[in-house]
Amino acid sequence: YKFIKGDITDYGLVNKLVEKVDAVVNFAAQSHVDRSISDPWPFYNSNTQGVITILEAIRKSNKNVRFLQVGTDESYGDIMEGSFKEEDRLRPSSPYAASKAAAELFCSAYHRTYGLDVVVTRCANNFGPYQHPEKLIPKTIIRASLNLKIPVYGLGKNIRDWIYVLDHCEALEKVLEHGESGEIYNIAGGNELQNIQVVKAILELMNKSEDLIEFVEDRPGHDIRYSLDSSKIKEELGWRPKWRFNEALRLTI
Repeated sequence: YKFIKGDITDYGLVNKLVEKVDAVVNFAAQSHVDRSISDPWPFYNSNTQGVITILEAIRKSNKNVRFLQVGTDESYGDIMEGSFKEEDRLRPSSPYAASKAAAELFCSAYHRTYGLDVVVTRCANNFGPYQHPEKLIPKTIIRASLNLKIPVYGLGKNIRDWIYVLDHCEALEKVLEHGESGEIYNIAGGNELQNIQVVKAILELMNKSEDLIEFVEDRPGHDIRYSLDSSKIKEELGWRPKWRFNEALRLTI
């Protein structure tokens, strides 16, 4: 294991690193929707330009390097009924989602145009230990532990599908090793819950009062419901999520 501190938009650095590997898995991203609304430029730089930098480094290396782009269900936008399949059109709502969707399209274009060995995943909302405190679940846990008010957008009715981080990592390993080049794979945990249900579940597990919940003004362009059909990765690669939501949530707390 070797750690190198750098920036994926630094072509010189990325080019040197690509020469030494046979695969690249890109987790790097600016990922906080609220911050993308107030300032979209860092999201374009990291999430779109950074991916193009990696793709160009691989293309010019003339090496057979597999590139796995870790994407998001937010690229599809929201859906009121049913679940998105991999071939459905992309309708991102936020600058964050647009920057990720653009990166995924560049990946598909580089596979088609240059023949690069590229695979893309789109995953549901992740959670688990040590997640950045700006995210819903860690923010709720931390604020509840300090008996601080927990902000919830609107009425908390927005629905997200949650997946434990270790399940996501196992899915990525399957795609990296066995995914078909040029393909896209949805990864879902099968835990569709309203945000308010998630917050209340955390408070119950922590023996905290629901009086800590504070409803705040909704986010601009807030997607109502995300839902992915992950039958492709299950049928073709044999992946299944192993963690039950409540069990994983208790471990995270």
